[in-house]
Amino acid sequence: MFTPRTYVTDGRTIGPVEKHCRNYEECSEQFQGSKRRKPPVCVHFKKSAEEETKERSNRRMRHQKSRQRECFNMTVASGVREDGKFESVSLHPLEGRAAATAGPQEQQPLCIFGTGDLGRSLGLRLLETGCRVVYGSRGPHSCGPLPQGAQVMSHEAAAKAARLIFICVHREHYAFMGALAPYLEGKVLVDLSNNLKKDMYPEANAVYLQRVVPGATVVKGLNTLSAWALQNGLLTGKQVYVCGNNAEAKRAVAEVATKMGLAVSDRGSLSAARDLEDFPLRLFPEWRLPLQIAVGLAAFFYFYLLIRDVIYAYVEQGKDISYRIMVSLANKVFPIVSLVMLSLCYLPGVVAAFFQLYRGTKYKRFPNWLDRWMLCRKQMGLVALGFAFLHAIYTFIIPIRYSVRHKLISRVVDEMKNNKTTPFDFNDTEAWGTDSFYALGILGFFLYVLLGLTSLPSVGGSLSWREFSFIQSKMGHLTLFICTAHGYIYGWNKFLRPSTYKWYTPPGYMLCLAVPSVVLVLKMLILVPCVDRTLTRIRQGWERAPSVEGGQSKATNL
Repeated sequence: MFTPRTYVTDGRTIGPVEKHCRNYEECSEQFQGSKRRKPPVCVHFKKSAEEETKERSNRRMRHQKSRQRECFNMTVASGVREDGKFESVSLHPLEGRAAATAGPQEQQPLCIFGTGDLGRSLGLRLLETGCRVVYGSRGPHSCGPLPQGAQVMSHEAAAKAARLIFICVHREHYAFMGALAPYLEGKVLVDLSNNLKKDMYPEANAVYLQRVVPGATVVKGLNTLSAWALQNGLLTGKQVYVCGNNAEAKRAVAEVATKMGLAVSDRGSLSAARDLEDFPLRLFPEWRLPLQIAVGLAAFFYFYLLIRDVIYAYVEQGKDISYRIMVSLANKVFPIVSLVMLSLCYLPGVVAAFFQLYRGTKYKRFPNWLDRWMLCRKQMGLVALGFAFLHAIYTFIIPIRYSVRHKLISRVVDEMKNNKTTPFDFNDTEAWGTDSFYALGILGFFLYVLLGLTSLPSVGGSLSWREFSFIQSKMGHLTLFICTAHGYIYGWNKFLRPSTYKWYTPPGYMLCLAVPSVVLVLKMLILVPCVDRTLTRIRQGWERAPSVEGGQSKATNL
C-alpha cells in the first residue's frame, strides 16, 4: 500500500496521493497546462486505504456466500392452496428445475432397436415414466402398432437422435448394426437379449455385440425382464442386473431403470454378461431341492404302499383291489409326504442350534449342506402345505366314490335278503378316537394355512420381526405337534396288531411319524432352561473361551 500524504493548493488540502488510479494518465492530461507536476490527487477520487480494505473484505464474504449457495444449490418449491395452507413442499436441484422447465422438446430421447413384444412393452413403460422414445426399425412404415407418443424412424435416424439405445433384437440379427457403426460411435448400447439354452454360443451376446460395434459402449442389463412384466407394470422393487466396462454408461442405464421402479445391482465388467444371460434360464432354483425331496418321498411311499396294500392282497388273498390306486393310495401318500416335509422344514433349525452349542459361538459358518437346507425352508413349508391341500380335497370325495357307495348298498341288500340284523353297539373309546382324529386334522390344517399366508411377502412384510418369528417358529412347532398327534391317533390301536405288519413291513404312517417325532424331541431338549439359556447367550454374541497354548484360556470380553 502507499503512504498517504496531503498537498496544499491555493490554500486548501487536496487529499492523499493515489498512485493506483486506473485513469492516472487521463488525469495527468487534464492538468498539462498547469505549472505544477502531475496532479497529486486523481480527479477520479478513490476511497481511502481503510475503505478499500473493508470493501475487499466485503467482496470476499459475498463471494464465499455465493459459493455456498452454489454448493447447496437447492430451491424450495411450495404450493399454497386458496385457503392459505401449504399443499406440498419439495426440493429440486437448480439444474433439474431448469431441465424441468425447459419442456419435453429439449429432453434427449431414448432409442429402441426392435419393435417386437419386448420393444413395445419397454417403450410403453419408458413413456409412462416421462421419457421420450424413438424406435429404430428396418421398416418404419410397416412395423405394426407402437405405444402412443413414440416415434418410429429408420435405424440411422434413430441412432443419430439418441445417445442411449436399447437393443431388443435377437443375437442372430446383430449383423445389421455393423453397417451402422459410424452412427453408433460413442453411443451406449443396452443389450437385453437372452438365449434359448446355456452355452449356446462360444461367447456372451453382449461381448459379441461389442465386437460388432467396437466404437460403442455396450452394457448388459434388464434382460431378466419379460414383456409381460413390463406391460403389466409388475416392476416395483424387482431386482435387475447390469454389467459393463464403462461406469458412466452403467450409471446412465441405472438411472433409467430406477425411474421404472427397478432395483439395480451392478455385476461388474462385461465379462459377467454370460452369468446375466443365464439368469432367465434358471428353472425354479430355490424350489429345486424341495421339489426333488417331495417327489422322491412321494414315489417311495407310493410304491411302498402299492406293495403292501394292492400286491399283498392279490398274492395272499386273491383280491383285485387295483382300483384303489387312484384315490385311496394317493390319499395315504399325500399326508405322509406333507408331514415329513413339514418336519424337514424345522429340522435344520434344531440341527443348527446343536452346532452352535457344540462350537460355543455363532460366528462360525455352518456346513454347506446345512446352509442350503436352511435357505429353502420356506419352499419346503409351501410344498408341505400343497400336499396337505390335496389330502383335504381327496378326503372330501371319499363318500361319493363308486366303490364306497357300492359297498354300503351291498351290505344293506345282503342284510335284507338274509333277514339279518347287524348288531350296533356304541363304542365310547372309538367315538373319542374318531372325534379327536378329525378335530386335530382340522386344527392342524388351519394352522398350516396360517403359516402359508404369513410366508407371503405381502403379508409377512406387514408384520414386525417378533410377530413373524412367533407365527413361523412357535406356531410352526405347534402345527407340527398337532399334525403328529393326528397321525398317532390314526393308528393308536393298530401298533400292536400282527395284521398291521404285512410281509413284516410297518405301515406307511408309522414310518412318517419317525421324523417329526425326532424333531419334537430335539426341540424339547433345546427348551430345557439350562440349554436354552446358553443358546440365547451364544446367539446374543457370547463365545465360549477357546483354549490356547500353555494351558491358558482366553476370556471373551463383550
